[in-house]
Amino acid sequence: MAQTVDELRNAIRVAVGRFEREGSPAFTKEDLAAVCDAVGYEIDTSGRLPPKAEMRAGILWKIGVVEEANPEEARSFRKDDLEAIIAAVQ
Repeated sequence: MAQTVDELRNAIRVAVGRFEREGSPAFTKEDLAAVCDAVGYEIDTSGRLPPKAEMRAGILWKIGVVEEANPEEARSFRKDDLEAIIAAVQ
């Protein structure tokens, strides 16, 4: 049986050392920063975390879903994006 979007998000969280969340919450900035680290997208963590759009764009770029990391064109992750992310971090 195919995983739901919520199950995929939680599987990604667990794979990058974060904790599962109940319900269907979106990724937090901390979750996205952990995914960035897992896929090799470097972000500046010396101060505040970058915007979510920047991190999402970088993640999609590093796993080959998009050709460049463009935060202006970043979108929320779709189910196929989440499946590609989980494959990259496991």
